[in-house]
Amino acid sequence: MAKQKTIFVCQSCGYKAPKWLGRCPDCSVWNSFVEELTEIGHHQDRERRQDLLGRPQRIDTVNIDKEARHKTGLNEFDRTLGGGVVPGSIVLIGGDPGIGKSTLILQVVQRLAQQGLKTLYISSEESVQQIKMRAQRISTDSSDDSSELYLLSGTCLEDVIDRLDELAPQIIVIDSIQTIFTESLSSAPGSIGQVREVTTKLMNLAKTSGRAIFLIGHVTKDGAIAGPKVLEHLVDTVLYFEGDGSHIYRILRSVKNRYGPTNEIGVFEMMDNGLEEVRNPSEIFLEERSKDVSGSVVISCMEGSRPLLIEMQALVCSSSLAIPRRTTIGVDPNRVSLLVAVLSKRGGVNLSNKDIFINVARGIKVEEPAIDLGIISTTASSFLNKPIPRNTVTFGEVGLSGEVRGVSQTELRLKEAVKLGFSRCLVSKKSVKTLKGKIDIELIGVSSVIELLEALF
Repeated sequence: MAKQKTIFVCQSCGYKAPKWLGRCPDCSVWNSFVEELTEIGHHQDRERRQDLLGRPQRIDTVNIDKEARHKTGLNEFDRTLGGGVVPGSIVLIGGDPGIGKSTLILQVVQRLAQQGLKTLYISSEESVQQIKMRAQRISTDSSDDSSELYLLSGTCLEDVIDRLDELAPQIIVIDSIQTIFTESLSSAPGSIGQVREVTTKLMNLAKTSGRAIFLIGHVTKDGAIAGPKVLEHLVDTVLYFEGDGSHIYRILRSVKNRYGPTNEIGVFEMMDNGLEEVRNPSEIFLEERSKDVSGSVVISCMEGSRPLLIEMQALVCSSSLAIPRRTTIGVDPNRVSLLVAVLSKRGGVNLSNKDIFINVARGIKVEEPAIDLGIISTTASSFLNKPIPRNTVTFGEVGLSGEVRGVSQTELRLKEAVKLGFSRCLVSKKSVKTLKGKIDIELIGVSSVIELLEALF
């Protein structure tokens, strides 16, 4: 019999201590320690572990099925997964409560079930009748064959695994991971120990049986998946479902993927009958752009392998405060402060007594350095009250000495701009020189902030 021991576990980072602490020494969070019972010993006997381990194989004898992925039919969802659902993978989908995680995954499993894949949707928060009502609401065709989609409501992992042995599904959904518990631990569901133990058992199940498992997890106020960050280390793929309740658009972002590229995004539109794919996000993000207004410019950024054109807005006005405000939405405020200093020092634009507000339209969040040129352009435009021509797009990185540097994927960015009707682009001179193909757009190469301002105004 395994012995039990009482320990205190930080619910933020998973740090363990033999006694209660007011502040976690690892993540510095206050009042995060919770008492838990843990078992000293292994949960599986040696023979069981040896069966799971298997025998070593030479790398040239390992067979890989290139067509092993299951296409869901939702192209935006398949894009974030790297091309489809991989058998034996475990995918974590996180997001704010009510953002549409359950709706999205229900649409996905409905399509997989229509392809003949036996799918089990396990909910510990809703009854099967509630899930059925939502499925009817988001169904696009009443004649769809979802006979391979099974529903189950339960909270105990051991009971769920017994049902899995009976049904033998190929796709499993757990909604949500914070409300499932295992009998091997006496701590409350949602605690660090429970979430980690449940996820570990599900991971072993996925790897040994070849079943793909989707886990739904809620996000805390700090933006981390509720429970521990350790969940992200256990699973194969982590997807964050982002969006503002006041906007109809939702972004599914891949932050970790063992089977494909990271930082891929899928764009969806929330409708009455569920989530619909947005085929051309750039066109949607620019459709309500104002005409002949200062402080607005279109920038080209890369999200994974997809180029996106988005509108960057700036408002510069006189400040009545001792310390002027620097307010940003959608971009890093530290990056904006750095670029404002570069514009003041290297560009000769005095912004020391000005309030500066930067906004990315449509609630998009961008982080790559290619937006630097756009931030400087739109800030200078608002300060001088001179609009930037509507046919102009810009992208490039700016250094502390005021130099403009090239960025990757220049050709893809330019092709997206041409497709949406832009005829003029400001980039670094290096990007112009290294461009191999011929693209039908006027390229203006700049090497410094001064040259940028001269080309714009």
